[in-house]
Amino acid sequence: MLVDDIRHPVFDDDTRHHLRVLRVGDHETITLTDGRGAWATAAVRNGEPIDVCEPLVQRPPDRPFTLMVAIPKQGRPEWIVQKATELGVDRIVWLQTRYSVVRWDAERAGRQRQRLNRVAIEASLQCRRVYLPTIEGPVAATDVLGGAVLADPTGRELRGADRVVAVGPEGGWSREELELGADVVSLGPLVMRVETAAIAACALAAVL
Repeated sequence: MLVDDIRHPVFDDDTRHHLRVLRVGDHETITLTDGRGAWATAAVRNGEPIDVCEPLVQRPPDRPFTLMVAIPKQGRPEWIVQKATELGVDRIVWLQTRYSVVRWDAERAGRQRQRLNRVAIEASLQCRRVYLPTIEGPVAATDVLGGAVLADPTGRELRGADRVVAVGPEGGWSREELELGADVVSLGPLVMRVETAAIAACALAAVL
């Protein structure tokens, strides 16, 4: 369960509802995390945490992985966030590229980030992550592609040293965007949708 203060945890209404759905009874043991690396076990009584053990702190990733991805069609951002979180991605950055079809204005971007943060929290609890991924953007691709490797069928194989991978729209990268990237990498021989390429990049990086 996610809490703000691992030493003095308080459950919000959503967490209490989740406990009821899971049918967690009094004196059952649960695991708490603050999403910033600390975790502890506790018991439950009347829907609140009690007997919290001394928290442990997990070291942050030595080489965090960033996925940059052009905004896909409706419904697919949630899927990307869920699966990328389960695969251990540390940072997700939404891109507006030259050939992007889907674009978010400021109001829509705010709503999307709120929803996607909830998806990331749920996925983190599901896979027992103690560090929540960060979700950023949308930002102009030309502002952030420096240092990233760009997914492109003409590229080399992905390497373990590639820690920032960018996936473009189904219309591909512009010449300017390709020139800004540190290199291009292939994610396989077949043409993929944006969301498939994004998860392929995350899975390959996790293996490497």
